[in-house]
Amino acid sequence: MKSGKELSVRGYSYELQIAIDAPRERAWRAIVDETNAWWLPDFHMVGEGSTVTFDTQAGGGLVEHLPEGGSLLWMTVHWCRPADFAIYLVGHIAPDWGGPAMSHLKLELVPRGENGCTLKVVDAHVGHVDDANIESLRSGWTQLFTDGLKAFVEQGIRHDG
Repeated sequence: MKSGKELSVRGYSYELQIAIDAPRERAWRAIVDETNAWWLPDFHMVGEGSTVTFDTQAGGGLVEHLPEGGSLLWMTVHWCRPADFAIYLVGHIAPDWGGPAMSHLKLELVPRGENGCTLKVVDAHVGHVDDANIESLRSGWTQLFTDGLKAFVEQGIRHDG
């Protein structure tokens, strides 16, 4: 007797745009060099006291580390274009979190007005992707980049202790 479950497979893509009242250079530096400062507490998945780092070289990753050695690879860098303020990431969503699925995430900062920018987030998923999972991911990225990144860059609100 076989045990298991057939999963539906589909693809889905969505885009978010978050206006940031700061130059692209400042927002970029926050994204890639100061990640742990704006990463919200609710997004620390491996445990209390973890830190989030971002190695933006191809093959590097967005990684959450525990002081005693545990870690979580959020996403792997596929392509980084600092001169264009853009980075492409690939990540896996485990069955425990709604997968199995793969995410292709693009973060890009585009100019807005004289001293602002817009963070464009394009997230495409393929695999076991249902509407509830997509809405959870969309609202999560919106919260992280609005209450975390935007608040840090514009108001200096830190979440790293």
